[in-house]
Amino acid sequence: MKQGLLIEDLVVEVAGKRVVDGLNLHLPKGEVHAIMGPNGTGKSSLSKALAGSGDYKILSGRVFLDGVDIVGKAPEEISKEGLFLAFQYPVEIPGVSIANFIRACLNARLPEGEEINAPAFYKELYAKMQELGMDKSFTSRSLNVGFSGGEKKRCDILQMLMLKPKIAILDETDSGLDIDALRIVSDGVNAARSSELGVLLITHYQRLLDHIVPDKVHVMYGGKIVETGGAELALELEKSGYEKFKG
Repeated sequence: MKQGLLIEDLVVEVAGKRVVDGLNLHLPKGEVHAIMGPNGTGKSSLSKALAGSGDYKILSGRVFLDGVDIVGKAPEEISKEGLFLAFQYPVEIPGVSIANFIRACLNARLPEGEEINAPAFYKELYAKMQELGMDKSFTSRSLNVGFSGGEKKRCDILQMLMLKPKIAILDETDSGLDIDALRIVSDGVNAARSSELGVLLITHYQRLLDHIVPDKVHVMYGGKIVETGGAELALELEKSGYEKFKG
């Protein structure tokens, strides 16, 4: 079985509508892939289905994460297997600080009764925050409550850096970012690139891919991957759009 994320003939529906229609994709660990496509073609639906959202029903197909079939598993089980999803619109969790949220996620991976070492946790957390240009005071703020768009996306990347997943799906992580924030978030993703991490970027725009150069670019149209190429494919899409894929 291939390592990383392997999707075979995936079909997904939501509210009775088929939104992913026979999609195939292999994202090896150690690579960064981008998915591009027009609005409504199923990109965000794909990410939510992979993460186990109950609103998205997988009708057929298989999804493997390092050889483990994750179809039908609960979101928390999928997370423990090593899948991380940064939502296009991060949710707010009043009353739960960033630090406590990340600690709870890390502790959930340990055997019952065990906890991570607090001093070591905060030392690493503060180091990652410094890389992302985040003030230490953020650790006591409720998760995403009152955050700007850029602050929410930096918080997403902070979680990814701390949780160290096998596969990270970043759904339009460039949305709402100004130029400086885009650079900082991109630097965080690039710093995380390693042979143990595969990254799937879902984006509309070349500007993100100027900072995070992908190994492959996939075009998603009508719920499936219709073309795959190198980083130059994104430049072609920027110029010509998706007209040639219609019909």
